[in-house]
Amino acid sequence: MDREARRQRVLAEALREQAGSGVVHYVRSPLRVCPLGAHIDHQHGCVSGLALDQAVLLAFRPRADRLVRLRSLDFTGPVEFSLDDIGPAQAGDWGNYPRGAAQVLRQEYGLDRGLDAVLSGPLPVGGLSSSAAVDVAYLLAFETLLAEPVDRPTNVRLAQRIENDYIGLHNGILDQSMVLCAQAGALTWLDCRSLQIEQIAAPAKLRYDLVVAYSGLSRALVGTAYNSRVAECTAAAALLLERAGLPLPATPRLRDVPPELLAGSSDLPAPLDRRVRHYAGEMQRVAAGVSAWQAGDLTRFGQLMRESGDSSRHCYECGSPHLAALQELLNSLPGVYGARFSGAGFRGSCLALAEPGAREAIAAAVASRYPIEHPDVAASYSLHFCGAGGPAEVL
Repeated sequence: MDREARRQRVLAEALREQAGSGVVHYVRSPLRVCPLGAHIDHQHGCVSGLALDQAVLLAFRPRADRLVRLRSLDFTGPVEFSLDDIGPAQAGDWGNYPRGAAQVLRQEYGLDRGLDAVLSGPLPVGGLSSSAAVDVAYLLAFETLLAEPVDRPTNVRLAQRIENDYIGLHNGILDQSMVLCAQAGALTWLDCRSLQIEQIAAPAKLRYDLVVAYSGLSRALVGTAYNSRVAECTAAAALLLERAGLPLPATPRLRDVPPELLAGSSDLPAPLDRRVRHYAGEMQRVAAGVSAWQAGDLTRFGQLMRESGDSSRHCYECGSPHLAALQELLNSLPGVYGARFSGAGFRGSCLALAEPGAREAIAAAVASRYPIEHPDVAASYSLHFCGAGGPAEVL
């Protein structure tokens, strides 16, 4: 029995303890990484991503009434609510995600049946968009109770509404799109303005590891500088459009600004100039990365990841000492094509693209240096070697 099958069995046993015997259904919802295109989806930029072969699993059973009863094998405390009284988001509560999913489906499709469910994740949360994986898992589970199916593009928007409208995080659609639309072995390219998606195939013999180095630190994005960075990008877009005498949308985004105007943004007040520099550079790196991936040039792709990580630190100004140390350490190691911290960058993990033959050397180097430099996380950091996987699905 493989590891995922064992996880399903554990979840099924936990669900039967909660809800009794009966048929158990599952949702598999992958974690995702963004090698290039970081922090620009909320500005309607172009991004790239991969789903990992590691996924959140949700075991569930429909109920005849409107009650929702949930447990997690990773977070403490049960979550229980009625569809008639979902209530607002609560700070630090893992139940915000299922409540948000239930609320948007109740508003859009009249969801009127609850479920019993147990959730489990395979890797430490932080930087892998575990929140989007969980959002999607609950959406797909609840949608099995609806009279009509919901397509994947619609689910991308529903998952974004959970984060934007219910939880209060002003993110874009990168995370949800990769969780829902990725294809195993392909780099998923997404235009966050047109919603166009392309699957960029690599040469058939290309082999690589996706190395996830968990810093040992997890922190919710609501309450960090995430939303203020989005606001700074919006302010920069508004200033550039006003200077050029161009129409000002209700919510200006840097994608609304012609590229030639972005190039002349160095005289914007700080830190807006740096936000624009990151956005413009990241758009160029995504385009170059697509070409490198198609050619199987992992050396070039890795160099773009290094540049992206540096820009995230110095121009977008996110990250932390732990993430910076991990990024620099990974980028110094033989066998690593390139590394950058993953996700919003205020917590979590670093992602590296590496040669499969370098696993033991990478693991030994990280173990010998990182916990010594950061003893506060010596007991909680971890290293994982992953592959690319497919999209979320009801099993």
